[in-house]
Amino acid sequence: MLKIDKHLTAPHGIASVLVRRAPKLVLPFADRSKSRLRAVLDNGTDAALFLPRGTVLRGGDLLVAEDGTFIEVQAAAESVLEVRAQDPHALMRAAYHLGNRHTPVEIGRDYLRLEYDAVLADMLRRLGVQAEPAELPFEPEAGAYGGGHKHGHDATFAEDYAAAQAVFHEHHGHGHGDVHHVDDAGCMHKH
Repeated sequence: MLKIDKHLTAPHGIASVLVRRAPKLVLPFADRSKSRLRAVLDNGTDAALFLPRGTVLRGGDLLVAEDGTFIEVQAAAESVLEVRAQDPHALMRAAYHLGNRHTPVEIGRDYLRLEYDAVLADMLRRLGVQAEPAELPFEPEAGAYGGGHKHGHDATFAEDYAAAQAVFHEHHGHGHGDVHHVDDAGCMHKH
């Protein structure tokens, strides 16, 4: 069994001839979001992925096995809804409602793509957009902080919260130990 433990995101700078010759790992999005996985490459080789937690594989990424073998990741076709609209505002409105439901969405220049869901298809059509079932690769957005889709205080809450706080404090200008005030006499500046 081929043990895969390194991930190179596209563009990776590896010569195209090596990528063309590399065996392919074709997976749907749900499997490309797993850090531990057993799979079969397109050449029939059994493989085991041992990647850092939170790794999301994208079509075009490369994996490197312990023996130095390159493996190209390909996004498998899967059941999706492809959402289109004549009016960009209607498409933005659809994106808003999908985001409000925490639905993973791939955002294209003139389309949205999500995993097939009959209830969401009905909602989208009621919003005035076309929502057609299709069998296509699915590459949803990674999220504002680069992680996957998480809720509440799960196993990665602390690291997600820390990432959000770091982004906030880059723009907010002080840490948690600083005093917030309206007109404190010791504030060291004039109001």
